[in-house]
Amino acid sequence: MASPGEAATDDSHVGKNKKPPARYWQELPEEGEDENKDEKGGEKPLPQKDQQTQKAKKRKQPEDQRDGKNFVSGKSDPFPGPAPIPKERVQKFKRKDKAKKPRHQHFKLRDMMKRSDEASEMSQKQAARFDLLLPEDAGFLEGDEDEDTCTISQEDIAEAVDITSGAKYFNLKLSQFGPYRVDYSKTGRHLLLGGRRGHVACIDWQSKHLMCEINVMESVNDVKWLHSEAMYAVAQKKWLYIYDSNGIELHCIRKFNDVLRMQFLPYHFLLATASATSFLQYLDVSVGKEVAAFCTKTGRLDVMCQNPHNAIIHLGHPNGTVTLWSPNQKEALVKMLCHQGGVRSVTVDKTGMYMVTSGLDKKLKVYDIRAFKPLKSYFLPAGASCLSLSQRGLLSAATGDVVQVYRDVWSAPVTKPYMAHRVRGSVWGLHFCPFEDVLGVGHGDGFTSMLVPGAGEPNFDGLDANPYRSAKQRQEWEVKALLEKIQPELISLDPTELGYVDRATFEQRHRDRVQALGYDPLAKEKFVPKYKKKGRSSAGAVERRKKQVAHEDQRDEIRKTVEDKMKMEKEIKERAQKKAALSNQKSALDRFKK
Repeated sequence: MASPGEAATDDSHVGKNKKPPARYWQELPEEGEDENKDEKGGEKPLPQKDQQTQKAKKRKQPEDQRDGKNFVSGKSDPFPGPAPIPKERVQKFKRKDKAKKPRHQHFKLRDMMKRSDEASEMSQKQAARFDLLLPEDAGFLEGDEDEDTCTISQEDIAEAVDITSGAKYFNLKLSQFGPYRVDYSKTGRHLLLGGRRGHVACIDWQSKHLMCEINVMESVNDVKWLHSEAMYAVAQKKWLYIYDSNGIELHCIRKFNDVLRMQFLPYHFLLATASATSFLQYLDVSVGKEVAAFCTKTGRLDVMCQNPHNAIIHLGHPNGTVTLWSPNQKEALVKMLCHQGGVRSVTVDKTGMYMVTSGLDKKLKVYDIRAFKPLKSYFLPAGASCLSLSQRGLLSAATGDVVQVYRDVWSAPVTKPYMAHRVRGSVWGLHFCPFEDVLGVGHGDGFTSMLVPGAGEPNFDGLDANPYRSAKQRQEWEVKALLEKIQPELISLDPTELGYVDRATFEQRHRDRVQALGYDPLAKEKFVPKYKKKGRSSAGAVERRKKQVAHEDQRDEIRKTVEDKMKMEKEIKERAQKKAALSNQKSALDRFKK
C-alpha cells in the first residue's frame, strides 16, 4: 500500500491540463469521440470561459438549422418552408410572361431583366397569398325548395339581413321634379340625382347626409360625377355646367350645347358628351379644353355608354346600329347592325368582353366584342328601356315600371329573372353601386335603392377607389391620378397592342434601307465587342470598335461599288474622247463650210 506522500506525488495536478500542440503528421481524433471525456469515460469539467463561448455559439446558431431539422417553439416543424400556393390562384394574378433573353446582351441589361422578372414573380405570389386574407366573399340570393328568387320582395330581404344592410333599401319620394337620372361616384359612397324638371341633389347615401340640393330652373338631361365627389357635370337644356359639391356653379361650357348623355373616363380625365345635333365631343376636365369633336351624321344621340376596359365610347342609333368611337379618329372604329329597330340602351361589362343591347324590336342581345358576334338573344314582351351591368356580371333591365335583374346572361341561357321589383313610375335611370349589393333606380316618382345580393365586388382596392378615405387621402390620390393621367392618343380598341413592336413597319423600313445601301446590314450577326477592363470598355471605345469592324465587313461591298463607279466614269470619258476625236477630223465636205 502506497504511503500518503507517494499518493500525493502521483496525483499531482501540474501539467495535466496542458496538451502538446497538434502536428499535421499526427492522426486526428475520430468523429465519434468526444474530446471532453477523459480516459476513464467520465466527462471533464470545462473551464468557465469555455462554457460561456459554447453557450454563445449555441445562441448564434439559427433555430431552423440545428441538426438539419426545422424547429418551432422547441419542436420540429412538420410543415417546413412557405405554404404551397395553388397554380390556379397564381395564374389569376399573372401579369406578364417571362422576357425572352437575347443571345448577346449587356451584363447590366441582363441583371435588370432578371430583377424585373423576380419582382414580378414575387408580387404575383404575394397577391395570390393575400387573396386568402380578403375579408368579404360574394354571395347570391338563394330561395327555399321550389321557391323562385324573383318572387322574394325587397321588404323580406331587408328584414332578413342585418340592420346596416337593411338600411340600404329605401325610397325617396320626389314626384314633383321627376323622372330622375342616377349616378354613383367611383368609390360608391356618394349619389347624384338629376330630375328632368331641374332638381339636382348630392347625397352621401350611406349616412343619408345631404351634401347639396339646387334647382337649375331648366330641364336636366343627364348628370355625371367627375374624377372625385368634389365636382360633377350637369347637362342642362342649352349648355353644359360644372358644379362643386356645395352646389356652386364653377363653369358654363357653351361649346357643349344640347347635350343629352355623358360618360366620364376616369383614367383619362375626359368627359365624353353626346348631343341632339349628332355631335360627339370630348372635354379634358384637368385643363378645361376640348380634345376632339366629331359629327357622327346619325341623328339624335340619346343612347351612350363606355367600355371600362379600353375607354371606347359606344353609341346607339335610331337605325339599329351601334358604333364604337375613339378621340383619335374622325370616323367610327366599328359599325355593328344589332337590331331591326332603333337601339334603346347599351351597356358593357367591366372586362370589356361582352356588350348587351336592347332595341325597339323587343329583343335583348348579348355580343362578344372581341369577335363582334352575337352570343345570346332574348325576347322581352315589353322590351327594355334601360340596361346596367354590375361588377359581378348581373344585368338589370327596366321595362316600364318593373326592374328585372338577370344572372349569367352570356354563359348560359336564361329563362327567368334572378330578381324583380316594381317601382312607382316609369324608370328613367339605372346604375349599380360599386362595391355594394345595391341598384339605384331613378323613376318618375323619385329614387329607389334596391338590395341585389351578389351584385358588387366585395373587396376594393384602397389605392384606386377607397370608400373610407379622408379628405387628405382624397387630395393625395387626386394629385397622383393627375400625374398618372393617360393621354387620349393612347385610346384604342386593343389596349395591349401598345406594348407590341410593329413588325410590318419595321420590315418595310428594313427593305427601304437595303434598297438604299445596296446591301443588307443585318445579314450577318452583329459584332459584340469583348469587355475590357481599366476603362477601355467605355461607351465611346465600344462604338469605335463596332464602327471599325463594320467598315471592315463593308469594305468588299464598298470596293465593288467604287470599282463599278470608276468603270462607268471611264466609259463616259472614252465616249467623250471618241466624240472629240471624230469632231477634230477633217473631211472632204469641210471645204463647203463657211
